[in-house]
Amino acid sequence: MEAKAIAKYERISPLKVNFICKEIRGKNVDEALAILQFTPKKGARLLEKVLKSAIANAEHNFDLDRDMLYVSEAYANDAPVMKRWRPKAKGAAYPILKRSSHIGVVVKERE
Repeated sequence: MEAKAIAKYERISPLKVNFICKEIRGKNVDEALAILQFTPKKGARLLEKVLKSAIANAEHNFDLDRDMLYVSEAYANDAPVMKRWRPKAKGAAYPILKRSSHIGVVVKERE
């Protein structure tokens, strides 16, 4: 049995969040929460929020035991990109890409 949670359209680059996702993948949920709590990055705060939501979904919707839960998947996929333009020399324009992500966490119960 598995439970998941997704935060959509978060204003952070998926590359920045995926570095933190690698740290918690396969870990026990309490260990993963401890790692996220002491990681000084914005992506860690967002990922922590999604992980807590996934744990709550597992406990309340599927009656899973919190002590047996682990992070089976943690990912940050591309979301729509806001495109802005910055003026450059000789009348040129330079694109600025403001990326956003869909952050997801799936927790499963160990057998």
